[in-house]
Amino acid sequence: MLTAITRAVSPALANCELSFIARQPIDLEKARAQHRAYEQLLEKLGARVVSLPAEPGLPDSMFVEDPAIVLDELAVILPLGTESRRREAGSLAQALAKFRKLKYVRLPGMMEGGDVLRIGRKLYAGLSTRTSTEGIRQLAALLAPHGYEVAAVPVTGCLHLKSAVTCVGRNTLLANRAWFDPGPLAGYEWIEVAPEEPHAANALALGDTVIFPASFPKTQARLDARGFRVTPLEIAELQKAESGLTCSSLLFDAPAV
Repeated sequence: MLTAITRAVSPALANCELSFIARQPIDLEKARAQHRAYEQLLEKLGARVVSLPAEPGLPDSMFVEDPAIVLDELAVILPLGTESRRREAGSLAQALAKFRKLKYVRLPGMMEGGDVLRIGRKLYAGLSTRTSTEGIRQLAALLAPHGYEVAAVPVTGCLHLKSAVTCVGRNTLLANRAWFDPGPLAGYEWIEVAPEEPHAANALALGDTVIFPASFPKTQARLDARGFRVTPLEIAELQKAESGLTCSSLLFDAPAV
């Protein structure tokens, strides 16, 4: 059964880490409502949502994608590239242990799941301010016995690789190629984000639906024109915390209970 692990918005969200956008006031109730709508949409699209309680002392903890990668055979717990966020991994590991065997990337390696784009048995790992060469090396060593290939992709213009490129299905990538080296991703079809919407590359493909931020209508029009079934979702308040759509859930198959 398709399973989505999420975590409620921290009451300390306004103190979140920001790297590539300016800080703005965040309306906590709006942020919570948008996050609930996100969870409800995942349920509507067939996912069993496991919503973890909020972490009051960890402002960025709703971004459950960063401390872990979940594959068919195992989950990998990651040492985040921001020291203040590393405590997020503990409770998430406990939740994932019910579904997967756990492995760990260890310091001094650093890695965040937002830098990992999985397409089939290949994982593209963004070499960014949050993910290091040593982190990528360790991940590749952990996954090689399971038949996965890991390829490094230099990221320069944004927080994570998946801030700049995501897979929307049909061998197609939605991307802002100015923010990363597209060379390692040769062989895919491309949809470029609209120039006026440089942050629009983070979409969440679920089955034959592409969940997409409502704040980027010009890029949505490009997806529509290519025949993708797009469901827009309002996440404007969450975007003030440098949020995308992939970062707020961990999606994987698990037996129904």
